Formats: sequence, C-alpha cells, structure tokens
Amino acid sequence: MRRSIDELRTFYGEPTGVLARRLLARRLDDAWGEAADCDVLGLGYATPWLDAFVGARRVVAAMPGGQGVEHWPAVGRNRTLLADERRLPFQAGTFDRILLVHVLEEADDPGAVLAEAVRALAPAGRIILVAAARGGLWARTENTPFGYGRPFSRRQLERLVREAGLEPSAWSQTLYVPPWGPLLPLADGFEQVGRRIAPGAAGLILLEATRQAYARIRPSGHAQRVSAPVLTPQPAASVSSPHVRDPLTRS
Repeated sequence: MRRSIDELRTFYGEPTGVLARRLLARRLDDAWGEAADCDVLGLGYATPWLDAFVGARRVVAAMPGGQGVEHWPAVGRNRTLLADERRLPFQAGTFDRILLVHVLEEADDPGAVLAEAVRALAPAGRIILVAAARGGLWARTENTPFGYGRPFSRRQLERLVREAGLEPSAWSQTLYVPPWGPLLPLADGFEQVGRRIAPGAAGLILLEATRQAYARIRPSGHAQRVSAPVLTPQPAASVSSPHVRDPLTRS
C-alpha cells in the first residue's frame, strides 16, 4: 500500500522532510540543473523538486492512483494528474527528462513501472531513479516515507534499468545523517564525511540512466535490446576542488 498524498505532503513540511528535500535537490541540480529546453516528467511524488526546473519547456507530475494527487504548482495552471503508473497517458518518446521519486519502493512490479517510464522517454532522454538505500538508516525507520516498501542497492537499480533497455550512466547518494531530530543540524557535515568513509550509510541512492546505444524502439514504443556487449559502470575519479559540488558520479 502506498503512502498517501497527505502523509507525503505532511512529511515534506516537517524538519526531517525539509532536510531531505534540500539534500536531494542539491544532487538533482548537479545532474540536470534547470533542465533547459527539456520536457520533464515527475513520476511518483516528485513535486517538491520540480519547481527547480525553471528552464524546462514543460513540466508535468504524474502521481499513482494508490497515492492520490495534489494540485501543483500552488499558483497558476495545474500540471499534475492521477495516473496508472503502468499505463501512462503519454505518447512514446514524449519526455527528455524523467524523475522517479517515491514510486519504485512501493510498486507491485517495479520493472513494469520503469518499462512504462522508458516508453515515455525520448530517444536521447535521461532518467533518474531515486530510491531508499538498502543499507541506510532511513529505510529502517517508519518515521519517514523511505521506511516503507522495498529499498534498493545500487546493483539492484542497475539491474532494473538494464532490464528496461537502459544503461546506467551516473549515480550518487545522499542523506547520510541519521533521521533523528537532534542530528539534523549536522547533516552537511555527515554528507561530507559519509561520502568518504561510510558510503553504505547513505539513505538515498540516485541512479541516472540513458537508452543503450544498441537499443531500438518497437512500434509500441517499448525498447527492444539488440545483442551487444554490456558496459559495466566504473566510478569516476572524485573531484577534489572545494569549489566544485559533488555531482552524480559518471560511469
């Protein structure tokens, strides 16, 4: 059973949720910036981060039926809809960027959800999966929405995207601070230290993927794999300059 829209909205209005929103927004800004001249889809509960894509041509939020839907943005024309995440009401190849948040962990069939998102992804599009990390503390407490459903490891997300006809291209982690009120003010310090000495303690994993160069699109819009070697992502060298933010690690 999915967390309701009311539960999610309440969480992101509380100090713990405000922190999670800020740290995840930092990683998304590193990856996509303002998403200039892109059509962007947020699937699941992505509205806390969609306002940042101010350079996009169009931004749409699709929310699963089991979750419920909210009006977004607060001012202006509504850009959200309630949808079956396994049958999205969009033509194949509609979106240049697709962001999945709070959708895979509680999905009955994560593979089917991702396959439908891939159908809506443009041939040169990019997709980011955000999921609770299996080894992190945030997946072990029911005080946050990340403590429900199925957490993932990086390897599991990589397998999931490859089965959907995508190739992992970058990844990152965040939410190293334990989800405990007194420690939240120390979150930025936890981020800096955690990336270096305790990467397995992160609460969230972000995996970016693109279409495989050897994938072709069936008339239905679904990706069909063509025989070719599979590339194994390798971590890129870390950036040591204190003036550069840590981006998604390119594979």
